[in-house]
Amino acid sequence: MSSAEPRRSTLAMVLLALLAEAPMHPYRMQQMIKERGQDQLVNVAQRNSVYQALDRLVREGLARPGGTTREAGRPERTVYEITDAGATTLRRWLTDMLPTPAREFPEFPAALAFLPILEPAEVRTLLERRIVALREKVAQMRGQAPPGLPRLFLIEDEYRAAMLSAELAWLGALVDDLASGRLSWDENLILETLAKFG
Repeated sequence: MSSAEPRRSTLAMVLLALLAEAPMHPYRMQQMIKERGQDQLVNVAQRNSVYQALDRLVREGLARPGGTTREAGRPERTVYEITDAGATTLRRWLTDMLPTPAREFPEFPAALAFLPILEPAEVRTLLERRIVALREKVAQMRGQAPPGLPRLFLIEDEYRAAMLSAELAWLGALVDDLASGRLSWDENLILETLAKFG
């Protein structure tokens, strides 16, 4: 392993956690991420992303090839396992990530920063559409959990549902403010604000 601290990523963390459960091949890792709904946490739409992240973990000494398997009618597959350094790094990442808010760059707050480019009525319509989409997402999340699965294994879904519910409440109030005119803007307001604060 190199002397530099391995670069932390959510996908790398998920892969190390899977390898901490049991050695497995990359295709199985991708399947398990999807089966567990963790594809809402990491982007594995492209299988190549799993292979690339795994290659990086191997280069950094956090995982290693642990043999090959062959299933009937399938090509031989390399099975990977976590190293001691990988287990230590996974634990360190978790103990860093849990207490420390990360600098994240989601699209939605960036779009909110530029609302004045659009008309208030258009913003209201777009946000109403977002509310519908988020309600569907929350309903879908609540219906996914297998019966009897302990809360411990659903905690990330519980968190995501709570965040989405908070966003829904905030969006509802914002749409009400747009509908009532409590929040509005026009070109004059924008120009005055830019002249004063720009």
